[in-house]
Amino acid sequence: MTDQINKPVITGVSDPDRKAIEVLYRAFSEGADLLDEAVTNDWQDIPLAPGQAPGRDGMKPLIKAFQAAFPDVRIIIHEMIGGPGRVAVRAEITGTHSGEWFGITPTGKAFRMPIHEFHYVENGKVSHTWHLEDWFGWLYQVGAWPSIDQEAAQ
Repeated sequence: MTDQINKPVITGVSDPDRKAIEVLYRAFSEGADLLDEAVTNDWQDIPLAPGQAPGRDGMKPLIKAFQAAFPDVRIIIHEMIGGPGRVAVRAEITGTHSGEWFGITPTGKAFRMPIHEFHYVENGKVSHTWHLEDWFGWLYQVGAWPSIDQEAAQ
């Protein structure tokens, strides 16, 4: 499949569900207050990040910290597959590690991290999100994951 940066593949997703998902992802680059438009007040983000409180308001401080760590962050949606009230997303996060993130000092290195998420959408707002990001790959890309010295391993 060719690069879908400018044109994600969307199958079986209603316009209100698509809009809610797109606004949710834009919140990471454009501001945490977009969550008010995208997700329910009692939105369930599963699993919670370390130190993240539940609900929409629990995500806002995490997004602000995310923006401080990765000021050029973008979430690129490659594909949405859905049915009524359900949307699966294949996307990636890109950015530069410019600020501290979960105790890791800035490295100045760019990264691309695949994400896969499943969302429930009710009345045009996301009510549940199950997500999986490749944080081990991110650690490796920014140089925070120790490489094994082959000689020392023998």
